Amino acid sequence: MYPDELRESALRVAASRDCRLKEKHPRLAPDEKDALLRGFHPDFREDTQRPVTVGPNSGARMPHELVDLLEARSRFDPEAVSLDRPALQTDVLIIGGGGAGVAAALTAQEEGARVLLVTKLRLGDANTMMAQGGIQAATSPVDSPAIHYLDVLGGGGYTNDPALVRALVRDAPAVIAWLEELGCMFSKQPDGTLMAIHGGGTSRKRMHFARDYTGAEIMRTLRDELLNREVPVIEFCPALELLLDDQGRCGGAVLQNFETGAFLVAHARVVILATGGFGRLHVSGFPTTNHYGATADGLVMAYRAGAELCFLDATQFHPTGVAYPEQMLGQLVTEKVRGVGAQLVNADGEQFVFPLETRDAVSAAIIRECGLPGKGVATATGQRGVWVDSPMIERIHGPGTVRRELPAMFRQYERFGIDMSAEPILIYPTLHYQNGGIRVDPSGSCPRIPGLYIAGEAAGGIHGRNRLMGNSLLDILVFGRRAGRHAASSDLPASGRLTLQHVRRHNREVELAGKGRTIAPMLLPDYVGPEPNAS
Repeated sequence: MYPDELRESALRVAASRDCRLKEKHPRLAPDEKDALLRGFHPDFREDTQRPVTVGPNSGARMPHELVDLLEARSRFDPEAVSLDRPALQTDVLIIGGGGAGVAAALTAQEEGARVLLVTKLRLGDANTMMAQGGIQAATSPVDSPAIHYLDVLGGGGYTNDPALVRALVRDAPAVIAWLEELGCMFSKQPDGTLMAIHGGGTSRKRMHFARDYTGAEIMRTLRDELLNREVPVIEFCPALELLLDDQGRCGGAVLQNFETGAFLVAHARVVILATGGFGRLHVSGFPTTNHYGATADGLVMAYRAGAELCFLDATQFHPTGVAYPEQMLGQLVTEKVRGVGAQLVNADGEQFVFPLETRDAVSAAIIRECGLPGKGVATATGQRGVWVDSPMIERIHGPGTVRRELPAMFRQYERFGIDMSAEPILIYPTLHYQNGGIRVDPSGSCPRIPGLYIAGEAAGGIHGRNRLMGNSLLDILVFGRRAGRHAASSDLPASGRLTLQHVRRHNREVELAGKGRTIAPMLLPDYVGPEPNAS
């Protein structure tokens, strides 16, 4: 039951439901979409970004919160760490314990390499666990990788790296088959066919899912396989800096034991960075769906080592983050809710956008609607939002559908006395995904740093300026497997003497630029008071 300030609007939503059953909001024309984004999306606000002044991307605009880290000094004095006697040695060092890192570890081990996986938190503490809606793959007779390719390019504004998109969609069916072989339990029809729905920006139903906990099911499958194969894993051991030799080759990393604070030097023939994104930077002041460790560590380390970054002026704000109850502020309301029939409506119960437009357009439309007099809904604390009319799902598909298809979300709201099968839910955009990252080639290799591979959200270029739903779970597995395979079979010569000279050089550069007031990688967010709020 909603409080008085929300109940009147929720009743208007219910009263308009019968009319909206027959109403289909038109899709945006290209010029309408462009105007909407430029007028209301946070990426286009003058106050959200500035040029970075140091490093390979000097002069490029990025969010202030990320630039602060790229212009920071190292967490430790390079002179204080001895590199001559490494504590750890392996063929392939994987930094990151989410879906990309584990997929890379499994594949590299299959190729015969000695593998060591180190992770900042626990194995599986990653955005992979929190992904709800699904994973895209062209597996039906009416679909194909070519059609999937066009959807991905269109969703990214035709700015994506075509070679990366080609790799993504070509490998997708094989990734689904691999997951099923490992025991992943996707939702299926009675005849065993994979269930599939639309996601925003898709022209075919290719979103496969495990109810509304797809990422958790995929991560369970991968983690169990990793443990069964006894791949060495060190938890609570973040990386602080990469190691390079005098030829610029990557051959290891400096790690830190979170429990003791001690530095550990790891030597490796090749390194795979799978450290995830920057959601916990709360770009533009938004709340976030991201896990606690998403603090851009891999971007910082690779940038200091000379890697080029791309598309980091394009941040994905998921259109439907929880706005009420505020104990759940920013948590994800999966796109699957709209994929099975829920509509987006304003305070008067009016549809104002096609519910499955691309995420950037839907986010901008919600921000626009909340700025119109009387169209947004405000809570007692001033949090703005609009409604996702989840009871529409029951009208379309019959009683019990919400509880059956969205069990995790249903229970989440039920804890606060809200029955989302009978009452609409209040939402507002939330920081969700780092569209850009470190530039890579289709093998996952970083072109500017031999011996360094990137997988998962830390990689850039795959999604262009906007990622479609279901392509993140796909991309971590496609490029995790590709990076693992190529890293294991790499014929790079052994690294020469490894140094931290690039860190010394970076520290001098930020000092000369009058920067370096903070240290990075951040490792964990430092919250003082409540989380930031975009309203």
